[in-house]
Amino acid sequence: EDDGPSRALAKAVRKIAGQDPGGLTPFLVRRPDRFSRGGDHLAMLEAGYPAVRLTVGVENYDAQHQDVRAADGRAYGDTVDRMDFAYLAKVTALNVGVLKTLANAPPPPAQVVATGAVSTSTTLTWAAVPGAAAYKIYWRTADTSDWQNERTLGAVTSAEIPGLIIDDHFVGVSSVAADGSESIVTFAGAAPRD
Repeated sequence: EDDGPSRALAKAVRKIAGQDPGGLTPFLVRRPDRFSRGGDHLAMLEAGYPAVRLTVGVENYDAQHQDVRAADGRAYGDTVDRMDFAYLAKVTALNVGVLKTLANAPPPPAQVVATGAVSTSTTLTWAAVPGAAAYKIYWRTADTSDWQNERTLGAVTSAEIPGLIIDDHFVGVSSVAADGSESIVTFAGAAPRD
């Protein structure tokens, strides 16, 4: 669940957001959406596309999921006077940054295979991706959800990580364009039996 395409996209959003010092600091929620509501991204998920939803962290329930009205001295509904345009500008900048990076990046590797059962090193292999000038390998301990380590490689289709025991780690690979634009990470999944 932490490494499917939508989670990889969410991690890419957070990484790209971190490159804008005046921008947003995304908080990644590890579920498809809020309880009993839904979002515009769900149709994409249902169609099999990676998708994430960006929303304000502290919601004003009087201003959403309400008919525009006034009752007992309170205004209800999603109206323009309640819009935080500074926040909207940051969300828009983040969306544009993510779209630019992913549009300039080569596709992620279609499949990454990890081997290393009963070994003190892990080897990753993948097929070459058109347009990739380099690849990045990522790994983390099995008890965490965020990548802890990364290494940039040249235009190769395999890499060995000495000292990394596959039973204790998760690994993945991304494709990198000549300008540094990077794809989402393809998770290597379970290591096949040797």
